[in-house]
Amino acid sequence: MSSQAAFSYPRWFTTIFLTDIWERFSFYGMMAILTLYAAAGRSEGGLGLTTAEASAVFGAYIGLVFVLSLPGGWLGDRVFGAWRAVLWGGVLIALGHYSMAVPGNAGSYAGLLLIAVGTGLLKPNMFALISAFFGAGERARREAAFSVLYISIQISALIAPLVVGFLGETFGWHWGFAAAGVGMTAGVAQFAMGGRHFGEVGKEPPHPVGDRERARVVRRAVAIGTVVTILIALDVAAGTFTPMHLIGAFGLVALVVPFLCFRSLSRDPALDEGGRRRLRAFFWLLLSFSLFWMLAGQSGSMLNLFAKNSTERELFGFTLPGSWFQSAIPFFILASAPVFAWLWVRFDTTIGLALKFGVALVLAGAGFVVMYGAATSASGGYNVSPLWLLSVFFLIACGEVVIGPVGVAAAAEVTSSAFVGRTIGLVWLFSALGAGVSSQLVRLADVIPDRYYYLGVGLLAVCAGLLVAGLGRSLRFSGAAETETVAGKGGAA
Repeated sequence: MSSQAAFSYPRWFTTIFLTDIWERFSFYGMMAILTLYAAAGRSEGGLGLTTAEASAVFGAYIGLVFVLSLPGGWLGDRVFGAWRAVLWGGVLIALGHYSMAVPGNAGSYAGLLLIAVGTGLLKPNMFALISAFFGAGERARREAAFSVLYISIQISALIAPLVVGFLGETFGWHWGFAAAGVGMTAGVAQFAMGGRHFGEVGKEPPHPVGDRERARVVRRAVAIGTVVTILIALDVAAGTFTPMHLIGAFGLVALVVPFLCFRSLSRDPALDEGGRRRLRAFFWLLLSFSLFWMLAGQSGSMLNLFAKNSTERELFGFTLPGSWFQSAIPFFILASAPVFAWLWVRFDTTIGLALKFGVALVLAGAGFVVMYGAATSASGGYNVSPLWLLSVFFLIACGEVVIGPVGVAAAAEVTSSAFVGRTIGLVWLFSALGAGVSSQLVRLADVIPDRYYYLGVGLLAVCAGLLVAGLGRSLRFSGAAETETVAGKGGAA
């Protein structure tokens, strides 16, 4: 049998592609119904939370997924190897969805935790696996590969809200969660069977942890777990415990941990001076990543609730499930990603990273400015045309195509191969920072009109995007083989 898969893709890439399709099916299926499930009344099988609380749950869940990507990347780099980390991460995700398929609050919150842990283990190590097949200086090829992967997985991301959303809103939320679990199980099975196509790549940790460091990490983990357990026990004993206390704690963690982990990695004695300098320059683009996901992450919370409660959904006598609007972003990504993938290869030497990040922020910010118009039109209690929301999702999708694969591909080149998992984990951690800010920021919608909330955060993102694009040429770092800037080769003096 040839080592090449169909359409001349290597079989290792096909295996990763299929795994990511199923993982994205479960992720986007969860995004489509989580906020709606949390905000639904208990008589409807939901958690019975307020709009702000449901949005906070969504933001905290997304933030926790991103936060756990750094320890997940560390485990791949130092303990399991990327391949085993992806495998076991998929198993935990599937178990989490099956837990949420069981009615009851306990199963729901336990399932969210399992899914977050599994995703944090799977995502950075899956990207590390792809990066391991490219050599130094192959940034354009790496970015193109990530863009192709983005195109492929959006097929599943488009289908997931249609399947999971329909089951959840029509037959019961737990049927939707079960469907996501079945999808992830399929992904785990084919990844395990395709392991032979990776050879030795990813099978062993590139920077194995020593016995002393392992013992230190275990002691710290036990200490943290003990403190958390004691605090929860005291809260329960006082009769004041609610799940929202944990949600608030997760939001706080998402705000603090990214900076602590960046500081820790930048001071790692095993990191050479060149890698440390590039990492510190990359910090400013990590902040841009945070701001982008602060906005884009609300597509599954605030914008999802707007779709259900304030958007006209009648089509030929059939009321579309509100969650189906979550298929709009992957659809627009499918439509626009080939164009951006071609642009990155064609104009690699002239389009810098900072310019790409700035464009993404401007696009997402413009989407929220459009939401100001949508919310204004709906302020009288009327349902507005779906074209409002589709326009917003189009702008966010274009921004995601720009910043998603480009940011991860750039992170893979910032430090040496021994730190790839953790550096990519930083990208997701700073995404967690955006989600953490979002989980708190959405509370403003309870005290100010929605339209002013959308306008304020939209204008903030547009201004930040223009600033990042304008200052990109001053963010320099030197690579081992050549001198270039974080803003890309075009930014070199």
